[in-house]
Amino acid sequence: MLGYVTIGTNDLARAGTYYDTFAAEFGYKRVMENERVIAWGNPATGQLGVIAAKPADGAAASVGNGMMVAFSAKDRAHVDRLYATARALGCPCEGPPGERFPGFYAGYWRDLDGNKLNAFVMGPAAAG
Repeated sequence: MLGYVTIGTNDLARAGTYYDTFAAEFGYKRVMENERVIAWGNPATGQLGVIAAKPADGAAASVGNGMMVAFSAKDRAHVDRLYATARALGCPCEGPPGERFPGFYAGYWRDLDGNKLNAFVMGPAAAG
């Protein structure tokens, strides 16, 4: 249903480095860039994923209360890896990976601008 999400930033270079790491986890790379915006997507399909942008009105970017962006992970190990990567990059924890509801596994953090993010997967844990 969603085409892409735009996340506000006050430091585009820092956001670019941060989201480069996550985009690579999904096989995405930078597809558009200027002095105010960096967009990541899949150049083969034309699909966009995340855009980091300085606000168009010139005001400081701020975090939306109750707003969160969720990344659809491949499996629980991918959730764990995305969460660990975020923490290694200095992102604050908003809830370590775990099952929140039966069949809903997610980990939560804030990016370096304070935007709330998560990685999740739906379905039962693999038998092991």
